[in-house]
Amino acid sequence: MEDDPSAGILIKNLLESEGFETELYRSAESAWERFKIQEFKLCLLDVMLPISDGFTLARQIRKVESDIPIVFITAKSMKEDKINGFESGADDYICKPFEPEELIYRIKAIVKRTASKIQENDLGEFQIGLVRFNSENHSLMIKGERKRVTKKENAILLALFKERNNIVRKDDLLHRIWGEADYFTGRSLDVFIAKLRGYLKEVPEIQIENVHGVGFILKEKD
Repeated sequence: MEDDPSAGILIKNLLESEGFETELYRSAESAWERFKIQEFKLCLLDVMLPISDGFTLARQIRKVESDIPIVFITAKSMKEDKINGFESGADDYICKPFEPEELIYRIKAIVKRTASKIQENDLGEFQIGLVRFNSENHSLMIKGERKRVTKKENAILLALFKERNNIVRKDDLLHRIWGEADYFTGRSLDVFIAKLRGYLKEVPEIQIENVHGVGFILKEKD
């Protein structure tokens, strides 16, 4: 999504020359309307757009799709802008001007990581009290009510259930699910842990506890 027609067409042509299928929108509103009815594999967003900005659109996308990669391509290069971008859900933030080869490299790396980052051979079903988790079906049943979890939620739950009552290191989770461990992926993991705690809040016999500076424990209480 790019409001500058020339820049948008250049990026579109560059991506298509590398075999990507692309669609170009010049406002957050038109992009959002299309996103709601069509499946996309990756979103490239500008920040400075008419009416609504790219940060707002990224937050809208994250509310309905937690796994799709989001990359900002923007002239806004201040530290505060980058932090805002990552906090709104970005997987990468590329400042203009940029080298075409760098853009292609980063996009291919994100697409590859997204396709392969959650590959677990030891899938199965786990139960603790009134909580049943089926990692193969991405389902979490709590007191008889079934909830479908996202890919990242599923991967985090699988690691915690497999090592229940033992520490799962935060860096291990980050590398396994995001492919890297840094400040921004760490913040994302904290958000997902908070969501999972919310799912489990009605079941006091199972809790996700912090081990400060180390990781997390899925603790089964007597």
